Amino acid sequence: MPTPQVPPTPSQPTTAHTPTPSQLGALKALLFALCLLPFGRLLWAAWTDDFGANPVEFVQRWTGTWAFNLLLLTLCISPLRALTGRPWLIRLRRMLGLFCFFYASLHFLAYIGFDHSFEVDAIARDILKRPFVSVGFAAFVLLLPLAATSSNRAIRWLGGRRWQELHRTIYPIALLACVHYFWLVKASALVWPLLYSLAVGLLLGWRILAWQRKARVAAPPPRAQVQPIHFHRHRPD
Repeated sequence: MPTPQVPPTPSQPTTAHTPTPSQLGALKALLFALCLLPFGRLLWAAWTDDFGANPVEFVQRWTGTWAFNLLLLTLCISPLRALTGRPWLIRLRRMLGLFCFFYASLHFLAYIGFDHSFEVDAIARDILKRPFVSVGFAAFVLLLPLAATSSNRAIRWLGGRRWQELHRTIYPIALLACVHYFWLVKASALVWPLLYSLAVGLLLGWRILAWQRKARVAAPPPRAQVQPIHFHRHRPD
């Protein structure tokens, strides 16, 4: 007669499932295909002439929105890994970050190509003239070194600590993206910038709390105060 299995008690920790290399490869392939769907939508719109009344605005808004979406998904990996106990999730972050850069590059190319026909002088004047363009350009420039150092070779070349310090630039990039979005839309359409900014605030706030907890754990315990011993020249009464 088989012995009935006893469910684990709360004191018995359960280990999260870790995918095999083949399962992880399949998951990465699926994620890659999903990240390409917004680009496929652009290709379909170009094929069917379905850009709407303002094709330039459609392309710029679409690519900018998906760059921001993938930036948020990239920032979600660390909290998900900590909350679910699945460290393998970190192996999906690089792909999300590179797709964020891909759509940010399309967004930038749509701006300099459609709006300014790749004329450097006109682009430079517009960046200096309009604040939301300046902020967006700054965010894109900060993304460049992150994309360029996203390989394992770059991690070995920079060293783990310097690489982590460089890639923490994603936090000011997220803040710049929020400012860019706020200044881009009209005052009557602030709902989406507010929602995106709230998401960024929650993700950055979680990291601040995690760093504070780690600092408290790593802090050495306070030393006990040792009372000095006083020697008397004469025997006390």
